[in-house]
Amino acid sequence: MEEHISLDPRKQELFEARFLGVMNRSLNSQDSNLSNVSNGSEGQSSISDKEAETPEKRTPTDRKRKRKHEEQGKAKGLPTKKISEYFESHSPHGSGAGVSPNRTGNSMMAGMGLARSPPPSASFQPVSPSSSNSNSNFNSRMAYARFQSSPASGNSIDYTGLVPFHPKPVTSTTAQTEMTLARIAELEQRVTKEQQKENTIDDLQRMNGELRDQLIATQRLLDRHKDNLSKCLAFNRKLLIDQSVADRKEVRRRSMENRLRIGQHTVVRKGASFEEEWVDGWAYIELKKKQRKIEEQKGEIERLKKTLQKRKPPKPGNGQGGRSGSLSDGDGVFAKPQVPSRFGGLPSQTSDEYKYYEQEEILKIKSAQLKKEEAEVTTELEKLEREKNLHIREMKRIMNEDNSRFRDNETLNDRYLLLCLLGKGGFSEVHKAFDLKEQRYVACKIHQLNKDWKEDKKANYIKHAMREYEIHKKLDHPRIVKLYDVFEIDNNSFCTVLEYCDGNDLDYYLKQHKCMGEKEARSLIMQAVSALKYLNEITPPVIHYDLKPGNILLGSGSFSGEIKITDFGLSKVWDMNADSQEGMELTSQGAGTYWYLPPECFVVGKSPPKISSKVDVWSIGVIFYQCLYGRKPFGHNQSQATILENRTILNAKAVEFPSKPAISQEAKNFVRRCLTYRKEERPDVHLLARDPYLHPSFKKYGSSGSLGSPSALLGTTFAAATTGMGSLGSGSGSGSN
Repeated sequence: MEEHISLDPRKQELFEARFLGVMNRSLNSQDSNLSNVSNGSEGQSSISDKEAETPEKRTPTDRKRKRKHEEQGKAKGLPTKKISEYFESHSPHGSGAGVSPNRTGNSMMAGMGLARSPPPSASFQPVSPSSSNSNSNFNSRMAYARFQSSPASGNSIDYTGLVPFHPKPVTSTTAQTEMTLARIAELEQRVTKEQQKENTIDDLQRMNGELRDQLIATQRLLDRHKDNLSKCLAFNRKLLIDQSVADRKEVRRRSMENRLRIGQHTVVRKGASFEEEWVDGWAYIELKKKQRKIEEQKGEIERLKKTLQKRKPPKPGNGQGGRSGSLSDGDGVFAKPQVPSRFGGLPSQTSDEYKYYEQEEILKIKSAQLKKEEAEVTTELEKLEREKNLHIREMKRIMNEDNSRFRDNETLNDRYLLLCLLGKGGFSEVHKAFDLKEQRYVACKIHQLNKDWKEDKKANYIKHAMREYEIHKKLDHPRIVKLYDVFEIDNNSFCTVLEYCDGNDLDYYLKQHKCMGEKEARSLIMQAVSALKYLNEITPPVIHYDLKPGNILLGSGSFSGEIKITDFGLSKVWDMNADSQEGMELTSQGAGTYWYLPPECFVVGKSPPKISSKVDVWSIGVIFYQCLYGRKPFGHNQSQATILENRTILNAKAVEFPSKPAISQEAKNFVRRCLTYRKEERPDVHLLARDPYLHPSFKKYGSSGSLGSPSALLGTTFAAATTGMGSLGSGSGSGSN
C-alpha cells in the first residue's frame, strides 16, 4: 500500500470539515430527493437554487472566518454545526475532540446514510440516473470520488464510499402475443440462414475480387505473352524470308552452272520466225568427244585387225610340199625336227606366228577396254540426260517464279507466308508456304482467273474449283493429301491450302531412275489401292479420274516409302441413281491424261460414255507397268494429240511385257487384270483391293527375299533398279505430264 504524506491532525480536521460542508450544501441545492443528510422538513428545502443564488439573498462577503451564519443555514434548511460539535456527534465515546475523521470515517458515512464504495482499484460501473437532477448529483459525486482517488491529492483516506450506489432499475412488462416457440425457432433459423447467406455473399464477393485481381494479372501476362509471340512470329517470318532469298540465290546459281555444264535453250531465227533450240553444255560436248574418240579408236582397231588378218601365218600342214611333204623328206623318211637356237628361241617361222598371236591378243584387250569406256560414257550420257530433264524442269520453274505475281514472299490471309514456287499449271500456281499460326509448312494452290475471260467462263471456272474443294474437304485418309483452308485473295484469284509433302512426285522419281524394283512398286500400288478403296467406301463415292505419277506424291526422310494422292480437279462424284454395272455418264470427255485413261473414255457416240471406278483400276495398271519397266504400256513417246489421232488407247486390246527386267508372273497377271480391255471383265476397286497379289501369303513371299510382308513393305525406301537400264528407252514421252 502506498505511503501517504503525513499531515498535521488539526489542519486535516479543518480541511475535512470545510470540504464536507461545501459538499453537503451543493448536494442539497442540486437534488432535493437526496435529503437523507438534511434533517429539515420538505417545506424548508423547497427554496429554489435560483433564489439562493440571487444577489439579495447572499450575505456580504467579508474576509472573516469561513463559517456559515445561522441565518444563511436556516434559509437553506440545513443544520449548522461547529467543527467540534461535528466531531462530537460522530465520536463513539461522545467526545470528538482531537479525533481524526479517519478513525470514524465509516460511522460518519453510515450516519449520513451514504454507502461505502469499493476501493479505487476495484472496477466501478456507473448507473444511469432517471432524471437530470440525479444525473447532476451523480456527476458531482463521481467527480468527488475521482478527486479523492487521485494520487495527486496526497490524502490516504478512501472517500469513494461517499458516492451512493444506485442499482439499475429492473422493469418488466407482460404482453399477450401469438408468437410460439416453433415460430421463434423458425425466425431464428431464418435469421441464421440470412446471416449465412450474407456471409456467403461476402465470401463470394471477396473471392470475386480475388479472381478479378487474378484475371487482371493473367490478362497482363497474356498480353505480355502475346507481345512476345508477335515478336517471335515477326522474327520467324524474317528468318524464313532470309532463308527463302538465300535458297533462291543458290538455286539460280546452280541453274546457271547447269546451263553451262548441261545446256540451255536459245532462240534461233529460222526464216521469218524464231524458235527455241537446245544448245548442249560442256559436259555434253566432252562426252560426245569421248564417244567420237572411242569410235575412232574402234575404227583403228578394226583396221589393225584386218591388216593383221592378212599377215596371219598358214597353219601347219598347209605348206608347199603338201601334207605328205611336211612329215617326210623326198626319200620317204620322216623329217627331222628343227633344233631350237642356242638362246632358246624358235625358228623364224614359229616366231612370226608368235608375233601374230601376240598382236591379236593386244587388239582384243584394246577392243574390250574401248567397250568398257563406251559403256561408261553411255551411262554418263544417260545420267546427264536425266539431269537435263530436271534442269529443264528447274529452268521453267525459275522462269515461272520470276514471272509470278506472288514472287516477293507475300503473306496471304495474314497467315500463310509464301516461300517458293513448286509448280505451275494452266490456271493455277502451287507455292510452298509456312503457316505462321500452326507453325507448319503447307502448299498453297493459287487459282487465278484471266481478266480477259467473259463472266460465264469465270463462273464456270469458279464452279469447277469449288466443286473440287467440296469433294476434297470431306476426305480424311492417311494416303490422301489433306485440305486445310480455302480463302479469297481478290476478285480474280483465290487460294486452297493443302498438306505439304516434303518430297517429289512419282513422275520426278521415274524421270530420275527410269524404273523401280517390283517390291517397291508393289508397295506403292498397295497404298494407292487403299486410298481408292476409301474413295469408293464413302457416301457418295468418288472417282479420281486423273490418277497418274504426277499426282502421286512421295515422302522423304522419315516418311520415305509413303505416298499421298492429290489433285481432285477432275474427280467425279458418283451418281447414286446410276446403275452400278453400267456406270454414270462422263460429262467431261476429252479431259484428263490420255496415257492413263481406259478405252471407254475415248468412245464417241450419240450418248456420252459411261464410267465407273474401273477407270481408276486401269490407271493403277498403267502406273504399275511404268514403275516396273520404265515406260508406258500404250502410247509411249507419243503426244496426247497423236494418241487421240491414232486411236492408240482404243486399239490397246492386249499388253506386252519386255524381257528385261525380270518380273514375276504374279505381277504380270496383276497388270493384265488391271488392263483388261472390256470394262465388264475388268475388276472394280473393291475387287482389286482383294486381289491375291496385294495380299500374298507370308510363306510364299516372306522367305524368297524378293517380296516382303505387306507390313514391311510400307516402310521400304524407293531405289532404282540397275538391271537392264541400258536397254530401256526414255522415261516419258513427249507431252507427258
